[in-house]
Amino acid sequence: MSLAVTLSRAQEGVSAPQVVVEVHLSGGLPSTSIVGLPEAAVREARDRVRVAIQSTAFEYPNRRVTVNLAPAELPKDGGRFDLAIALGILAAGAQIPRERLDDCEFLGELALSGELRAVPGILPALIRARRCGRRVVVPRANAAEAALIGEADVLLADSLAEVCAWLRGQGELDIPPASTDFYDLPQGGPDMRDIRGQHQARRALEIAAAGGHHLLMVGPPGTGKTMLAERLAGILPSMTESEALESCAVRSLAGEIIDPEGWRRRPFRAPHHTASGTALVGGGSTPRPGEISLAHHGVLFLDELPEFPRHTLDVLREPLESGQIVISRAARQSTFPAEFQLVAAMNPCPCGFSGDPKHACRCTPDQVQRYRARVSGPLLDRVDLCVEVPRVPIAALTAAASPYDEDSATVRQRVVTAREKALLRAGQSNAELSVVNLERDCALPQAERAWLEAALEKLGASARAYHRILRVARTIADLEGGTGCVEQSHLAEALHYRRF
Repeated sequence: MSLAVTLSRAQEGVSAPQVVVEVHLSGGLPSTSIVGLPEAAVREARDRVRVAIQSTAFEYPNRRVTVNLAPAELPKDGGRFDLAIALGILAAGAQIPRERLDDCEFLGELALSGELRAVPGILPALIRARRCGRRVVVPRANAAEAALIGEADVLLADSLAEVCAWLRGQGELDIPPASTDFYDLPQGGPDMRDIRGQHQARRALEIAAAGGHHLLMVGPPGTGKTMLAERLAGILPSMTESEALESCAVRSLAGEIIDPEGWRRRPFRAPHHTASGTALVGGGSTPRPGEISLAHHGVLFLDELPEFPRHTLDVLREPLESGQIVISRAARQSTFPAEFQLVAAMNPCPCGFSGDPKHACRCTPDQVQRYRARVSGPLLDRVDLCVEVPRVPIAALTAAASPYDEDSATVRQRVVTAREKALLRAGQSNAELSVVNLERDCALPQAERAWLEAALEKLGASARAYHRILRVARTIADLEGGTGCVEQSHLAEALHYRRF
């Protein structure tokens, strides 16, 4: 029978659906056709594969070759199917054994010499293949990403000839080296001890890290807002293996280089305020992840928040609630994860010196109102903490570090302890608590409930604001330890962060 089947995987968001490569040899004039909704790069595979097979000293069939990529309705692009197609042709022509193709998947682009080249977005395919219990043969150039999966599931190859020799039982393929886990930031990285003063902002940053809450910092230029934001990732708990793989899978789709020695460090993304909506949330004719997805399980820092176009900021509203972004195009729809922690910074007015005793503000009330109106109310309603970052006296900057200026390791220990309490109690961070779990874990006595209701009535707070205040209060209680109950002092501090 002149029919062979190999397995590969397409690139569709982070799902990496399986593709069955069917190759049939029949009589007729010699030709090669590829069907199954292939895009240009896949259609061109017939020439790459033919020359690569001939360069590897195999015989390309002098017959009619039909390659079907199933399922037919799934768009296929890129050179990731070259290796699977080449092996299918060789197996259909009885040049390699078919039986060894059954429990393996093959990914790789072929050079005309038969060498294997790296393909982007390979990590999601490796994750899905491991769940299916199959081994995957990938180019050696993808070894850094393959090392994150595990030794038993991935095999590395340099060329088509090496893969064919392995299938014939005439050689062995290498396994990727074991990845190294470093849980802490490298020495010399951003540390909380570098920040002088700003005790209220440091407190808000610690609460944000402990509960996974979104944070907005408001203050004049040069007061340390960016320094504070850059140090948030250093006090967050390390990612679990599943979280790190999800984060690396998104970065793999974007073509970024993954450092195998620091793959569990939480990402920190800081796009410029000129970034478009597509750059921020993702898009394109072939959907690619944006900054919010590249910050998955990490921090997204938006400096000069009102300088972003308003329509660009408003696209963040749904991902902040759902933790994912769905990009729809005429030909396909892709879903990317976007569970990020938003940290934003802004000036109090266009000139930046409103309320600053050292500089006179030159802005009119109308200018200040228009400036602040660039950030919509619904977006601000999704921010849990708003803190003022005032100017620090020069004497505090030149003085030696005080006992209150703790380093990141000390703060991180408290954050990790508070996170562990939340995970033991509800299996998730406090910022992710559902309404049902929130009422259970933040049950208030009658006096505290009446006090909170009166305060929220005066503020005109929404139902979303009420739930977010409870979540922040729950985090503050976890940080302080004690009885673990949410008290009025915790509610008062949480309300204090809703002033904006």
